[in-house]
Amino acid sequence: MTDGPSEHEVKALVAEAGVPVPRGVVVRGDGFGAARELAGPLVLKAFGPGLTHKSEAGGVVLGLAYEELGDAAAGMRARLEPAGFLVAGFLVEEQAGAGVELIVGLVRDPAFGPVLLAGLGGVWTEALRDTALRLCPVTEADVRGALASLRGAALLDGWRGGPPVDVDAVVKVIMAVGGAGGLWERLELGEFELNPVIAGPSGAIAVDARYLPAEAADRTLATATRATSLPPEAAVRAAGLAPEAAVRAGGFLPLFEPKAVAVVGASTSRPNFGNMFLGFYRDAGVPLVAVHPTAAEVGGVPAVPSLAHADVDYALVAVPAERCAEVVREARGVPFTQVMSGGFGEAGRQDLERELVAAARAAGTRLLGPNCMGVYCPRGRQTFVGGGMGPAGTVALISQSGGLAGEVIKVGERRGLAFSRVVTVGNAADVTPAELLRWLARDAETRAIGMYLEDPRDGRELYEALRTAGKPVVLLAGGRSGQGRRAAASHTGGLVSDRRIWEAVAEQTGATLVSGQDDLIGVLAYFQAHGTRGPGGDRAHGTGTGGGERAHGTGAGGGEQVLVVGPSGGASVLAADAFDRAGVRLDPLPSDRLDALSGLEVVATGNPLEVPVGPLGRAGLVADVIDVLAGPYRDVVAHVNVQAFFTYGNAPEPLYDYTRALAAAQAARPGVRITLVTRNGECAPAGVEDEVGRIAAAAGIPVYRTMEAAAVAVAAGGRHGAA
Repeated sequence: MTDGPSEHEVKALVAEAGVPVPRGVVVRGDGFGAARELAGPLVLKAFGPGLTHKSEAGGVVLGLAYEELGDAAAGMRARLEPAGFLVAGFLVEEQAGAGVELIVGLVRDPAFGPVLLAGLGGVWTEALRDTALRLCPVTEADVRGALASLRGAALLDGWRGGPPVDVDAVVKVIMAVGGAGGLWERLELGEFELNPVIAGPSGAIAVDARYLPAEAADRTLATATRATSLPPEAAVRAAGLAPEAAVRAGGFLPLFEPKAVAVVGASTSRPNFGNMFLGFYRDAGVPLVAVHPTAAEVGGVPAVPSLAHADVDYALVAVPAERCAEVVREARGVPFTQVMSGGFGEAGRQDLERELVAAARAAGTRLLGPNCMGVYCPRGRQTFVGGGMGPAGTVALISQSGGLAGEVIKVGERRGLAFSRVVTVGNAADVTPAELLRWLARDAETRAIGMYLEDPRDGRELYEALRTAGKPVVLLAGGRSGQGRRAAASHTGGLVSDRRIWEAVAEQTGATLVSGQDDLIGVLAYFQAHGTRGPGGDRAHGTGTGGGERAHGTGAGGGEQVLVVGPSGGASVLAADAFDRAGVRLDPLPSDRLDALSGLEVVATGNPLEVPVGPLGRAGLVADVIDVLAGPYRDVVAHVNVQAFFTYGNAPEPLYDYTRALAAAQAARPGVRITLVTRNGECAPAGVEDEVGRIAAAAGIPVYRTMEAAAVAVAAGGRHGAA
């Protein structure tokens, strides 16, 4: 990153965009007469090559009178020039008054494009790191939400008797940088930073500005990252795909429900991955053909010599990477071709990947992969996992990892998930996560969508697809712990990381960001069970603040939206902590309902509400509590200590009866979303947890083994409803 324009040049751009800056003059010689009309106190700043961080280098002096400028400049030169800095001139400005110091910055993320950063600035920038990120262009609601999310947000409202900040003026400054038509559209990012912006009761003023343009090698993407997303068909045409592919760009049904499948790469002598997939498809019963240059059949499946002879709408290619392009060129008339083989861009062989994409375009086929496991769709008899297929359901998954997708399928089905469509994209050289998300958002068979992504490839398209999905989307992003992809030359660059950008994506789109596979499965299970309950269908659920450490975002069902009920005071306290970490506020019980609880066996009338649940308790007690209290609550989380049922009893029937009572309560109150937590479930004899799960699943109640997992799922439900 080379030096950018000098501060006074950046401030000219800033002022033109409508951001207030101090009055000032530029002095290149020894005379400061031009500064005579400025009102003191004055600030003297040096500029020149290498003086990006002027304060640290000793290139800034505050509180000067006009008569002191000459001596201050001479002293500054004496400090800077021996240290190797060439002073090209000085900027003299009127010193701004005291106020809350903020930072407003821009940086271009390689995947998602321009990103805005705002928060506490000045000397607090690095010390407190209290900032928020949003993708450009931001709306006024985005900006106000970002400011409200700061730990130091109270400083803007007036602190210890101080006057409140003119927040409207702050919002105006931030919108001039990151809003529609703002500076983010005019700059070749790089990094851009206003730090500090001093905010007070009468306005906000940018007293320092820094702009580091993108290096020449990066500028080719600048225009693309500013553009709004194209519809899938237009995006395909813009990418240069063949007309046949462009026509099919939005039609992914043959990908998931092919009428016939071809497998290329199965051997007649040495079993390999091709043979394994041939067996999967044969067992699934889908019309199937093998591609083999000489054999009439492979593994009992009829064979043809090339894809050119195969009348199919899905082809799986499992041959060495060097041969894949040759095979794909023969896929004319095949709507979708999956390349399972690895050894392309992920192995540093970008030339081989480009050749493969060119072959697909020449053939008019859409390319899935390379380096991907393929598709799983019980409805369409599509599979890449052994052991048979589960029931067709309403949960979809898009994954860049085939191995993780296989785990989510098998573990998820074991926990009650039923999938509509699962697709792995590998390197996503042609078919992208964003395209698939747009299609799944319109798919009548899909109600909730999970995504595992490492490199979104088309981050801006993905962001736009998430914003318009209209269905709950759960994001698990790999590699979020790494810091920014390059060394940063500004505070803004240093404060932007992959993790924080994904959090901003979730915040602005209403998606739920989770931190692990278990939470991905758990949140999808919640949406599968409760996605259409209550007024408003998929989008019904209250308000509040959310996110916490595991499920990022807002709208976690605050106020009188979530009731937690179960045994044990200690467990209730820990439950409250778990929901607090997930961003779910558990408000006290409504006073007008407390009298109604007096006839029930309630131990403590708080939220969480403590009631005796166990082998000696009344099975229908929690259901009665729900009848009394569920009016103001959209979510009821019922928890039990499974261990107690088998410490103070020896039969599972009381636990089954309790679960059946919850099931009846759910059936009687379709507008309430009941969630069951079976704490210490490992203490139950074999098969008991499975039976509890079956009873609950039949009633549409998701089951979790920990309060933390349930809290993340309930927070996600509230977040989607409030988005």
